[in-house]
Amino acid sequence: MKTTTQQHESLDALSKKGTCIEFFSAYQDMDLNRMLSLCDENGIISFVPLGDPFKGKIHEVGKGLWSAIMDSFPNLDNTVKSQQFDEATNTVTCKVVIFGTQAKEFAGMVSKGKDFDSEHIFIFRFNEAGKVTDLKISWDHEGFVRQLTGV
Repeated sequence: MKTTTQQHESLDALSKKGTCIEFFSAYQDMDLNRMLSLCDENGIISFVPLGDPFKGKIHEVGKGLWSAIMDSFPNLDNTVKSQQFDEATNTVTCKVVIFGTQAKEFAGMVSKGKDFDSEHIFIFRFNEAGKVTDLKISWDHEGFVRQLTGV
């Protein structure tokens, strides 16, 4: 039988996992405002393979990159493969496949109408209010570029 503390922790983990699923649902709907509403205004994002220029506030750096990718890939979609809550770090790690067909220039890559299909790791950290305060995103960027450029 679970103790009251264990039940609270389970509800907390479920709530945070639910926020992550809502984030990816909004991403599927290309609803940037809904994605951002789940994040603290001062939350920090890091698109790890892209380095320091792509680290900053979620509502600025994240919004800019997501807006560009949504514009360039009109059929952008994702599938959440797994989620894991880590109580010690107050994080949810999600393995997500993101895919779509490039229709416009993106990040200096001219559109060749090619598809990409790329596994991403999203690590969400939360504040007491249940908002995302830190988001780290990793993927095989070289593989992503290869899929779109053929090089």
